[in-house]
Amino acid sequence: MSGDMVPSPVVLVVDDEPLIRWALSEGLADLGYAVRQAGSALETRAMLATLDRRAPLVIVLDLRLPDMKDLSLLREIRSTRPEAAVIMITAHGTEQDAREAAALGVRRSLGKPFDVMSVVHSVDAACRQAAQA
Repeated sequence: MSGDMVPSPVVLVVDDEPLIRWALSEGLADLGYAVRQAGSALETRAMLATLDRRAPLVIVLDLRLPDMKDLSLLREIRSTRPEAAVIMITAHGTEQDAREAAALGVRRSLGKPFDVMSVVHSVDAACRQAAQA
């Protein structure tokens, strides 16, 4: 029976700023979530390849990364993990970016700077919803 259990949700925090990754990861770990981090599109791809596909996945995704300056990584995520809940964060997003991200299924877009706890609460809500699906 234990082989049939769905693993707990995993949160992947993708941002090129280590302080943001750390702050979000700490807040989410305090709620008991398994948190992984990536600082680039390359690291994100590698991390996604290692995650259990049965585990619900929530991704906090920075729009602009050193090796990805547009919504290409989000499109890749949608093609490989369409069920993942995505919360986008950005300091440089446009209204067009927000519209395209919403069309690609982004749950919420937040501008930087943001309140860490508001992001943590958004991720918590997405994890709870994903675990029930």
